[in-house]
Amino acid sequence: MAAPSRFGSFAELVEHWAGERPDALAVADAEQRLSWRELAEATGRLAAALTELGAAAGDRLAIQAPTSVDFVLTYLAALRAGLVVVPINPAYTRPELEYILTDSGASLLVTGSVSTIEAATELLALHPGLRILVTGRGGTDELPALRALLQGSTTIAPGPGRTGADLAVLLYTSGTSGHPKGAMLPVRALLANLHQVAQLQPPVAGPQDVVFLPLPLFHVFGLNAGLGMALYVGASLLLVDRFDAAGTLAAMAAAHATVVVGAPLEYARWAEQDGLAEGFAHVRIALSGSAPLPTGLVARYAAAGITLFEGYGLTEAAPVVTLNLVADGAGGWAEPKAGSVGRPLPEVQVRLMDADREPAEAGDLGFVEVRGENLFTGYWPDGAGGPDPDGWFATGDLAVTDDDGDLYLVGRRSDLVLVNGFNVYPAEVEAVFGRLAGVREVAVLGRPDAAGEDVLVAYVVPEPGHQLDPEALVAEAAGSLARFKLPRRVIEVDALPHTATGKVMKWRLTDGG
Repeated sequence: MAAPSRFGSFAELVEHWAGERPDALAVADAEQRLSWRELAEATGRLAAALTELGAAAGDRLAIQAPTSVDFVLTYLAALRAGLVVVPINPAYTRPELEYILTDSGASLLVTGSVSTIEAATELLALHPGLRILVTGRGGTDELPALRALLQGSTTIAPGPGRTGADLAVLLYTSGTSGHPKGAMLPVRALLANLHQVAQLQPPVAGPQDVVFLPLPLFHVFGLNAGLGMALYVGASLLLVDRFDAAGTLAAMAAAHATVVVGAPLEYARWAEQDGLAEGFAHVRIALSGSAPLPTGLVARYAAAGITLFEGYGLTEAAPVVTLNLVADGAGGWAEPKAGSVGRPLPEVQVRLMDADREPAEAGDLGFVEVRGENLFTGYWPDGAGGPDPDGWFATGDLAVTDDDGDLYLVGRRSDLVLVNGFNVYPAEVEAVFGRLAGVREVAVLGRPDAAGEDVLVAYVVPEPGHQLDPEALVAEAAGSLARFKLPRRVIEVDALPHTATGKVMKWRLTDGG
């Protein structure tokens, strides 16, 4: 039982599996479980209810809600109703939420974060005409519950809703300064990326799989690489909102999870648990993304007989660009190369360009550019900053390739630190420090010294029970790094600040850690 080679819309995708696997589990969280038939019926009814509320094709619907079946229903129903979805981090503050609502022009907000009538009233005063629905079983006359709206609808929305080049999702990218920008992802790009992943052989996932997703759905990795992939191939999807390492391992074991899609932060927490082997007992493939996997963490899993695979992607590519899943010729996957994020997906092109806009040779540093149907159309509202006339998008990432075409990320163009006139990319230094004994995690960035010149500072989280010796660490790293690449200071910290998907928020690090 295989998916068609192409789907034209998410509604078509869900209806396909409702016909093929009507009683099989489609999606579940701690409270709800829906079969494919139930998922198709619920999204059709909710789409009709949204239309009855006055939502019109092209209107923006913001979702600031926990990762849940309610989120999935809202997402699919909004697309079927012809709306554009704007996912928002539930941890965002009121000013951050208000900025995105204003910038996107959202007319509907589905939220699990507005807990009081007073808070909702303030929000409505700032955004006249905004309709607010709440997830879960709550709700009032002023704030109707999403589930009550769903249960009260007997009509099934006709048609596929958003299709092809129609804008489907506005995903606001985070940055270290200034306001986030809304990346415009059409239906075509989201489905193209799912089709590209589905072409890999052996398959990453299929209808027989149970996909475990401990990632937020407001992020493109969870939304399309996790949820989207499971929907595309007809797999059963288990969602996790509040991550608890021991609890999720037990849930994975109980559900016989066969595919895990996570971020380095989750894999690091799982590695600390006694139940690691039991949790991964049925796992066929464990995928990581959103941030680089520390080599030490990969080694810890390998020692437990578990292979971690990873890839490279970005919001603007919906999101997957490369994966280090390479067929071994015997029906399985070859052991991934240490530090590599793999090769481009089928129908995705990647090139590295040097500072003179010439193609970089294997082994030479270059700026990553991507081309494929999975690319966004630019930033909201006018499409600025999108792919060039030939379809290439400059990602801002720096990388090298080896003779096999495998990609190794070096850092971001914006991460470049100039030390005594020499270019230093912190990712290179972090890779070396991450391999040193006693180092659990490290972040490196440039800081001005007393003379105003940038020097490298390493923030190091030691392994439990390990006494950190900064001078010894730098001396050991000197065997792999030129002198100008060595950190001038090493600061011990208890933990590094991370985003919900595991990226280190370097802008939150101070001189004191």
